[in-house]
Amino acid sequence: MASETTDLEQAAPVIERAAQAITGATCVLFDFDGPICGLFAEHRAHDIADRLIAWLARRGLAVRMPQEDRQDPHAVLRAIGDSHPDSGLVRELEAALTDEELRAARTAAPTPHVDDLIREWSARGTPLAIATNNSPRAAHAYLSQRGLAPCFDRHVYGRTADLDRLKPDPDCLNRALRALDADPAKSLMIGDTPSDLEAAGRAGVAFLGYAKDARRVTRLREAGAEAVVGSLGEVLELIGGSAG
Repeated sequence: MASETTDLEQAAPVIERAAQAITGATCVLFDFDGPICGLFAEHRAHDIADRLIAWLARRGLAVRMPQEDRQDPHAVLRAIGDSHPDSGLVRELEAALTDEELRAARTAAPTPHVDDLIREWSARGTPLAIATNNSPRAAHAYLSQRGLAPCFDRHVYGRTADLDRLKPDPDCLNRALRALDADPAKSLMIGDTPSDLEAAGRAGVAFLGYAKDARRVTRLREAGAEAVVGSLGEVLELIGGSAG
């Protein structure tokens, strides 16, 4: 417990390294699951992965992948995309995952301080977008139920049928940047995984890591993230809002 506290305390001052990118951002891109909400707070990701694997088994398909990956629904989808590219099976499985994410969105847990942060940036006229590997339908549904949809003006860029374009490919970031006519060099991405970090780098966008525990802090730092925060309240305070 002491080690975790120390790691998170060390993460907080690092925001100073990203202060200019945060306060000077003319466009902000958010990953969805993590920085915006805990999408699978009640509908657990490993349970969804189990249901997808069972769905495939009923069609006579066995999923061969590491046990750890079998707990990740996106990893299951990628595995089938690799083994059955451009097939109807992939489209059906993606649709099944979208249905699961839509159900999960109804009970997703808001990330602390992010609603206020989004509203503060929006009130200042900063264009906002979501760039995610989740279904854009799930992200839209969640934003609508939280009253945040107007802040994004429908700028949600998520998973498509082309699984090769999932992050770390920067496709969803590039789609957002083009739609907002944003300069990547003046934009900021807030994400919580190494794939977010890599996608931001490939898109030429500054990156701020969000990590709610020491394990995630370590994972982002080992991937090369220079700025990682344990609370988005720090970002809110930095841009002049109140973290309550």
